Amino acid sequence: MTHSTKRRQRIPATAMALTAALAAGALANGAVPAQAQAQPRATDVRASISTTSISTAFTLPGAKVYPEGIATDPRTHTVYVGSYADGTVYRARPGRPEAEVFLPSGADGRHTANGLRVDARGRLWVTDSTTGVSVYDTATGTRLAHFEVGGTSPRFVNDLTITPDGTAYLTDSLRGVVYRVTPAQLTVGSGTLTEAYDLTPALRPRTAGPFSLNGIVSDRSGRYLLTVDMPAGDLYRVDLRTGAVRRVDLGGADLKAADGLDLSPDGTLRVAHNTTNTLTRWRLSQDGTRARLLHTVTDPSLQIPTTLAHTAGRTLVVRSQFDKMPPGPDTPTTFTIASVHGL
Repeated sequence: MTHSTKRRQRIPATAMALTAALAAGALANGAVPAQAQAQPRATDVRASISTTSISTAFTLPGAKVYPEGIATDPRTHTVYVGSYADGTVYRARPGRPEAEVFLPSGADGRHTANGLRVDARGRLWVTDSTTGVSVYDTATGTRLAHFEVGGTSPRFVNDLTITPDGTAYLTDSLRGVVYRVTPAQLTVGSGTLTEAYDLTPALRPRTAGPFSLNGIVSDRSGRYLLTVDMPAGDLYRVDLRTGAVRRVDLGGADLKAADGLDLSPDGTLRVAHNTTNTLTRWRLSQDGTRARLLHTVTDPSLQIPTTLAHTAGRTLVVRSQFDKMPPGPDTPTTFTIASVHGL
C-alpha cells in the first residue's frame, strides 16, 4: 500500500491481516465467549479466569466509521477516537453516550486516523498511515505541527507513543522502522520524520507479506520502547540509551494478531488481538525484558479490537468491525467503544 492509493480502495493493514485470518477460519462462527479460552499460545503459563465484563462506553456517529485509534486526556478524561475509513477524529466527553466529531474528515489533508496520543501538554497526536503525523490543540482543534515520511517507497505510519521527555516514537508497519519527533522538532512545526530505529534485522523472516510493527508503548521512566510484530507474535524492546533491540521473553506465550498496546505505570501490559477478538493482560518485568501472561478474554462482541486505553479502572477498547469493510458483503452495526472491567 502506498501513499497514492485511492481513498475508496484503501484497506487498513489490520484488515489485510484479517483477510488471511478469515481464510484460515480465525473468525469462524464458533467464537468463544468471554472468560472461556486462553487464545495466545502458552506452554507453561496458565491464563487466569476471572470476572470480566464487557459493555458499551459510548457510540460513534456515522455508518462507515471503522475506528482504529484511541487516546485519553488524563486532565479532562476526554476520549479521542480516530476513523481509519476517512480520518475523522471523534471526541467523547465524560458521561456522554455518544461521541462528537472533533476533527472532520479530510481536514489538513488527513486521510486516515490510526494512532492517537495526548501528550503531557494536552496536545493530540494523530497518525495518518499514508503521510505521517499531525499534532493538534485539543481546545481549538488547530493543527500545531505536521511531519511527513520521506522518500517514495511504501509506508504505513501506524501507532505512536510519547516518552516523559516529550519525544514521540512512531511505528511504520511496512518499513519496519520507528520514527522519532523530538520536542525541538515539534517547536519548528514541520519537517520530515526522522528514522530512529530500524528493527528489520531483528524481525523473524516471514512469507505472509511485508506488514510487521504495529502497537508501541514506552515505560514511565523513558528507558525503553516496546513494539509488537503482529504476524510473528513477537514483542521487541528498544533501549533508548543504547539503541539495542532485543526480543522480549514471553515465557512460551506469544502475541499473534496483537495490534494496540497499553502499558500502565505498574508494569501491566494490556494487548488487543484483532482477528481473534481477544484481549490479554501481562506482567512486565522491571527492566522490560520479560513478560508473563496473566489473563485472557476472548469474545465476539469485541468486534475486531484494534487499540485500547486503560483509564479510571476500566479498559476502553476500539471495536473496529474491519471484517465488515467493503468490498465484503457484510453490513456493520452501530460503531461503538467497549468498556471492559476486569482486564
